[in-house]
Amino acid sequence: MTTLTKAALLASKGQDMGTSDWFEIDQSRIDTFAGVTEDRQFIHVDPARAAETPFGGTIAHGFLSLSLLSAMMLQGYPKMSGLQMGVNYGFDRVRFTAPVPVGARVRGHFKLADVAEMRPGEVQTTSEVTVEIEGQDRPALVALWLGRFYFGEDE
Repeated sequence: MTTLTKAALLASKGQDMGTSDWFEIDQSRIDTFAGVTEDRQFIHVDPARAAETPFGGTIAHGFLSLSLLSAMMLQGYPKMSGLQMGVNYGFDRVRFTAPVPVGARVRGHFKLADVAEMRPGEVQTTSEVTVEIEGQDRPALVALWLGRFYFGEDE
């Protein structure tokens, strides 16, 4: 995987940044997420009842797919030299475009839509993120994700 300097990151506007590994969305992961978020809607946690819906079985929470972006980014984004820390700054847009059925695999694609140095050593990125569902045409989600990266004085 490529390692970027701050200058290289600033010069990467419009570039594809990378793709994560696949993440399996099994019922155990869905059930654990439901427990943490207290969102136990039947379409997520009741396979028998969910089988009677147009989905034909349980589906992942949209927020479960969204929550995997941090892990996907760690795998799919280049490493950065001189980086002290990076923080999630929020989203300009998030859309859940297709349900993720139990047993599916998903992965994230990252493209750097915009990048700017806000102040010395502080870089804000806007990443176009697409979470692909293996074997499906429509992605699980698309988003514009804002990040802040803080570089040491040497960068």
